[in-house]
Formats: sequence, C-alpha cells, structure tokens
Amino acid sequence: MTTPPLETRREPRMRLAVGQMDSGNDVGSNLRAIDALAARASRDGARLLVLPEYATYEKKAVDASFVEAAEALDGPVCTELGRIAAAHSVALVAGVIETGTQPGRAFNTLAAFSDTGELRTSYRKIHLFDAQGHAESDHIQPGPVRGPAVFELDGVRFGLQTCYDLRFPEHSRALADAGTDVLLICASWVPGPGKTRQWEVLTAARAIETCSFAIGACQSAPVSVGHSTVVDPFGSVVGSLGVGPELLVVDIDPEQVGLARRGFPVATQRRL
Repeated sequence: MTTPPLETRREPRMRLAVGQMDSGNDVGSNLRAIDALAARASRDGARLLVLPEYATYEKKAVDASFVEAAEALDGPVCTELGRIAAAHSVALVAGVIETGTQPGRAFNTLAAFSDTGELRTSYRKIHLFDAQGHAESDHIQPGPVRGPAVFELDGVRFGLQTCYDLRFPEHSRALADAGTDVLLICASWVPGPGKTRQWEVLTAARAIETCSFAIGACQSAPVSVGHSTVVDPFGSVVGSLGVGPELLVVDIDPEQVGLARRGFPVATQRRL
C-alpha cells in the first residue's frame, strides 16, 4: 500500500500593491510620488499598483481648478503615468482628471496601464458625490453608462469603480457578471462621523456579495479617511493601512474566487 504524499500548501500566485497617497494640487509632485510608489512596488515583486481617485490632482473639495487641470488621456499626465509603468515594469491604475465634453466640467477618470505603459482601459465615474453638502457634479460630468470597465493581467480580470460607486451594489454586480475577479475601488472617501467604518464595511460587502477580491485604494487623511484595504471573496481582510500615506503589498490567490462562487452560487440563484 502506497502512502499518499502530505498535502502541501500552494503559494498565492499574484502580488499586488496599493498606494495610499496624500495627493495635492501640484501635479508634478503627485507624479513623482507615484513614480516612487511604483519603484517600491516593483522592487517588492508586485504585478499591479492601485492608486486612489484623483491621484494626480486633489484638494479638499472639487472646484473649478479641477477643470483647469484636466487633460486628454493622451496628454502629458497619462503619458507620464505610462512611462512610470513601463520604467518599473508594473501595471498601474490611477485616478486622473480627463477633459470633459461639457463647458466648465471634466471627467473623474480611472486610467489603467499595462506594465509596458500601454493604456489598457479607462473608466469615467458615473455616480458623482452630490451628498453631505458636496456637489461634485458642479465641476465634474458623469461618465456614460456603458459596459463595465475591465482589463486582464496574468489571466486575472480586474474591474474599475470609483469612490461613491461603492454605495451602489449593482455596479459591483455588473463587474462580477462581466467576469471580474478583483474589484478595484479607487477612492477619496470624504471623512466624517462613521465614514471610515462605512468605507470598510461597504468594501467588504462588495467582496462578499460578488465573491470577488475587493481592493480599496484611498487617499490619506486629512482630505480622506485613508484605511486602504484588501478583502478576499470570503470577507477576510488580507491587508490594510492606517490614515497616512503608505504602500501596502499583498499576495492574493485568484483561485479563491472560483472556490467562493462554487460555494455560494449567488450569481445564478438571484431572482431579482
């Protein structure tokens, strides 16, 4: 009789980095900070660096200066982001301000670059933060409602959403229905009573209900709440940060997505 070999634990097969930034209104300074984060992420073996909403230009409140800072996706800012990705051989996702199509308004856009610097896809935020006394729509126009923004890296599918989108579970569900394994939630979550707890709970909820990984990349305090987080498809926190600027590097096992979806086949069982 042959004794079966002892089961060995298979190592996770993808390393990701989350850059929690304290972006300001100096675009050059923000790009240098992104370059430094990309260098660190690459040295640590990360395949993808996820950065917050408004990574290249940020202030306490959205005003007309955001429109003035807007550029086309083939402009200097995205050209530099592509260069950074290629220079460090790490794919990256960053929040940029894109030139709008309406007078006095811009798009709040996520741009995703390959590790060779190619712009893979982009996503214009559709749910604008017109809440808690803020009126993002005064200066930002909503993106068109179209198919989910998804890109693939090393056989893993990533889906894009921005900040306030997190409060709309149908957005994450649409990404999961499009085959997304990892939700990338890039945010500048406005602080306030209970807001950090809401950020953490909603990120975990989106992971659990879609049986996906959820990566929440947030701006740091005081403009935002910080607490960037990575949650697995079963709701466990893989890694998280505090309130200040920092880099989080985690290993994920994409096969957990399949395990979760086989165990909880909610996508095929839902009736509404």
